[in-house]
Parts: sequence; C-alpha cells; structure tokens
Amino acid sequence: MVWIEKLKRRWNVDSAGKVCIILCVFALTGTTVMFLRRFLKSEFDWAQERWFTYSYYWLILPFYNVLLLMYGAIFGQFRFFCEFEKRFFRRLFSIFKRRS
Repeated sequence: MVWIEKLKRRWNVDSAGKVCIILCVFALTGTTVMFLRRFLKSEFDWAQERWFTYSYYWLILPFYNVLLLMYGAIFGQFRFFCEFEKRFFRRLFSIFKRRS
C-alpha cells in the first residue's frame, strides 16, 4: 500500500497503525460535525437558509479544531494533532497577512 507509506513520510509517523488511527480521527471529527449540522438545522427554525449557512461555517471552524484535538487525545495522538493545528493556523494567518 503505497499511499500509507506516503502518508507516513508526509506526517512523519513511524507505523501504518498510526496512519490508520489518524485517518480514523479525521473521519470521526468530520462525522461528528456532519451530525451536529443536521441536529442544529432540525432543532432550530432557520427562516433564512443563507444566514444558517454563513453562521455555521464561521462557527464550525473553531469547533472542528477543538474536536480534532479531543479525538486525537482520546486515541493517543494529541501531539500529532496539536502540531497539525499549529501548521494549519500558521498557513491560514499567513494568507490573511498577504492579502492585507
């Protein structure tokens, strides 16, 4: 499985098992966020679909990142996901710096 070896090198992990755990954490986080969206949309009467969509995407980013760290800690990969978040926010803020 060549793609697992590529992910091992890219993520700097030493085993295919850790790659699988990391992929599971990403899958669980995405699934949780999907169910949260479905729950919020059904529980609250959102008169304007556009308002819900904009507010959801602005609010989901920090919640997704916190969930990612929580699931990472549960599965013993907190250090990996902490570094992953640092790289993500460095890239995000460097894009904003270039635009201003």
